[in-house]
Amino acid sequence: MVLIARLLVRRVLILVPLLLGVVAFVFVVMRFSGNKPEYAYFQGANPTPEQIRQFQLENGLLDPLPLRYLRFVADLVQGDMGTSVLTRKPVIESVTTALPLTLQLTFLGLAVAVVLALVLGVTAALFRDRWPDQVIRVVSLVGVAAPAFWLALLMIQWLAVGEGLFPTGGYINPADSFTGWLRSMTLPALSLSLPVAAQLTRIIRTSMVEELDRDYVRTAIGSGLPPVVVVGRNVLRNALINPLTVLGLRIGYLIGGTVVIEQIYGLPGMGQLMINAVRDGDPAVVQGVVLTIAVGFMVVNLAVDILYLLVNPRLRSAA
Repeated sequence: MVLIARLLVRRVLILVPLLLGVVAFVFVVMRFSGNKPEYAYFQGANPTPEQIRQFQLENGLLDPLPLRYLRFVADLVQGDMGTSVLTRKPVIESVTTALPLTLQLTFLGLAVAVVLALVLGVTAALFRDRWPDQVIRVVSLVGVAAPAFWLALLMIQWLAVGEGLFPTGGYINPADSFTGWLRSMTLPALSLSLPVAAQLTRIIRTSMVEELDRDYVRTAIGSGLPPVVVVGRNVLRNALINPLTVLGLRIGYLIGGTVVIEQIYGLPGMGQLMINAVRDGDPAVVQGVVLTIAVGFMVVNLAVDILYLLVNPRLRSAA
């Protein structure tokens, strides 16, 4: 526990300057983008130059850039992401409304990807160079090459429109109907998770094959231990060290992929919130969504680092 606490403190200290760098990058990019809050505020109207200048003065848009950045960071520390110039609502309200759905989709997709990858990867390794392995390798290769948005459209056409098994889009709150929620989230989760599952399957299969060829496996089985015990207790645990590293990066893909998937299925999450904000020219909302996703990605990678420490005894001894 002391080693884990030490690693946690070290990672958090690294995250602080990284987070400040992300905040600075997003702030600068948004200030030089074409989305200007003064034009979004007067959208649909024909403001005079005096009205635009008055809006800029009232909102500090004419202050020096370093001063505006310091003010922005100070507001973020207090939980203030700014105010939408279109809805006049705090950005934090829009983010907290959309974030739960995105988290549901991300973690549901992650669970599906991990379960599929474990089952297929372990099966392929145990039946190495036989027909189950060949079939799984071909399927995983197709899954890696298939983009998530194409899979989403294909599933809508086949399983929703053709078979009528799932809705074509929309979201049902689990508090209203858990079955309805599960049906509304099944296709988005599958569309998001299948490319990740295909990549993890190939990595797990390779790690398992390398581990099964080690001397300790042959020694353990030769001494009379059941192969199921050896594979489940030793081989699988050692083989999952490398896939864990890749999983941290793939979670970032899942978070980013929700932007497209939510738009295709009409889910009112962070992805749809950002797309609508970009379309309507609302920079405060875009900025808030991007920062939230970036912070979430860093937190997830911190959790993966700790999990990696728990399953890797060599790293614990090095720490």
